[in-house]
Amino acid sequence: MNTIVTITMNPSLDLSTEIEEMLPGRKLRTAPLRREPGGGGINVARGIQTLGGQVTALYTVGGPTGQMLKELVDQEDINHYPLPIQRPTRESFAILESSSGHLFHFVSPGPELSQQEWQQCLDQIDQWKPKPTYLVASGSLPPGVPNDWYARLARIAKKQGMRLILDTSGPPLQAALEEGVYLVKPNQHEFQNLTGHSVDTPEEQATLTREFVEQGKAEVVILTLGDKGALLTTREEQQRAQPPKVKSISPVGAGDSFVAVITFNLARGRALKESLYYGVAAAAAALLTPGTELYRTEDMERIYQQMCREQH
Repeated sequence: MNTIVTITMNPSLDLSTEIEEMLPGRKLRTAPLRREPGGGGINVARGIQTLGGQVTALYTVGGPTGQMLKELVDQEDINHYPLPIQRPTRESFAILESSSGHLFHFVSPGPELSQQEWQQCLDQIDQWKPKPTYLVASGSLPPGVPNDWYARLARIAKKQGMRLILDTSGPPLQAALEEGVYLVKPNQHEFQNLTGHSVDTPEEQATLTREFVEQGKAEVVILTLGDKGALLTTREEQQRAQPPKVKSISPVGAGDSFVAVITFNLARGRALKESLYYGVAAAAAALLTPGTELYRTEDMERIYQQMCREQH
């Protein structure tokens, strides 16, 4: 199996709990607090590790929260490479209101990084040995990191012959796509902002994703469509995959589960269509888990088999 490295510039210590009802001005008693390692690339590494993939998580870390984050990553037996920073790693907080089923997710911007701190991450990837086949960069950039940081990473990936899978949004995504990446996974809103055109209809989605590939912005574009699944586009093919309806407990972790499972399957040498189906099944399975928990393998396999029966 090909090796994978994930990058998380803005990791978090993820806290989650449940409460009967959110009421203002009162002391609210919650269920026991869950603590999990978080941030896009770390979650992707967790999802790959669950399936037995060869993965190393590279991430920034600082302060007491960073120390706890490292301990949680250790507990999951993930190969990891923490890069020290001066300011403390951020915390994120999710509360499920059981009476309504509403999820409240609070996300802070993260610690400000110095130029030396964000540059060390690029240097580390440039010097990484042995070179991974797949490089997964996922999540937001913290304050102090320039918008073209992922674009700089894309240049390194091309120079070193690594396939960059990118899952981010806004100006950092736009800048990276000017350099070109292997695979990108925008949702409808993000893709509309990137193209400046509506992508509401299947025809618009097919045409604009194909143009995106032809412009050299990505070899593989996966447009995610919520409960309608996803559309995969390359120069040679277009494939759609739609999950069955599931009762969502928490949407947190669905995107990271998707990226983890599709990367794992591509690294195993599986075809794009099969990898897409597994990724969509993992995202649907993540909806069934509480808090910030990722997919469960048995749910993913069940949904994947159902998709194959219904769509083949």
